[in-house]
Amino acid sequence: MESWEIDFEWLKVKHIVKNSFGKDILPDLQTILYLIGVQELGVIRSKFTKEEKVDLMHIAVCSLLSRKGIYEFIGRDEEAWPHYKQISGLEVQGVDAQEMVLKECIIEYFKELNIENGGFDLEKISD
Repeated sequence: MESWEIDFEWLKVKHIVKNSFGKDILPDLQTILYLIGVQELGVIRSKFTKEEKVDLMHIAVCSLLSRKGIYEFIGRDEEAWPHYKQISGLEVQGVDAQEMVLKECIIEYFKELNIENGGFDLEKISD
């Protein structure tokens, strides 16, 4: 995917999340990672500790990068938290390039959710 395509699709994802939660502002990357982490955990609670929130974002990153072969899912612990092991490094350098890879993975994640759940349609979201 080219840079402009990622930017365009990323804006659509941000609008999906904003509209789904009835918010007035577009979410940032960390917010979307947190939500993906909650989705991957599969447990909905009204409160998570600050440490758990960081862990949820880490789960999201690992899950997303597992699609690129960087992490591998190894199982869940006794509290059902997913665990991953790193099997290779991210081949891009710099924060901006790494963020672009994450955004591309998030776009694919949302497209998969749409297909699996008949949910969000990235093609029909208006800016």
